[in-house]
Amino acid sequence: MAYVSLNHPKLTLEGAEAVLAAAKAQAARMGVPMNIAVVDDGGYIMAFARMDGAKLSSIDIALNKAHAAAIRRQATGPVRSGDEVNILLSLGLAIASRANQTPIRGGLPLEANGQCVGAIGVSAGSEDEDTEVAHAGVAAFAKG
Repeated sequence: MAYVSLNHPKLTLEGAEAVLAAAKAQAARMGVPMNIAVVDDGGYIMAFARMDGAKLSSIDIALNKAHAAAIRRQATGPVRSGDEVNILLSLGLAIASRANQTPIRGGLPLEANGQCVGAIGVSAGSEDEDTEVAHAGVAAFAKG
């Protein structure tokens, strides 16, 4: 059976909703209404919330961050060359991927048994605020 992967963990709806709930709670504690998206390993939406007062313009950004973190299997953010941000490469990847990748922080993968099973994307605050809320969702997932 070398042609089939038999042990591939999947994110459940219950798991996605737990990630979403933890992220919403963190955003509420911070007093920053957010758009929060949770996707599966292919980047497809499983749970979403637009908190009261969250910026409408940030809905697509949250979805994009989650999608990008899932398909790249890594946190969203700018591409670095050593300690320096490579702006041209960061923007080039976003353009070349038809915006399926983003240099904006706030998207984090969700991992189980060392495998990416999904991701969370958060938008409507600063990049630091978005990332803090995303980390709260990841932490809740890790406990589950």
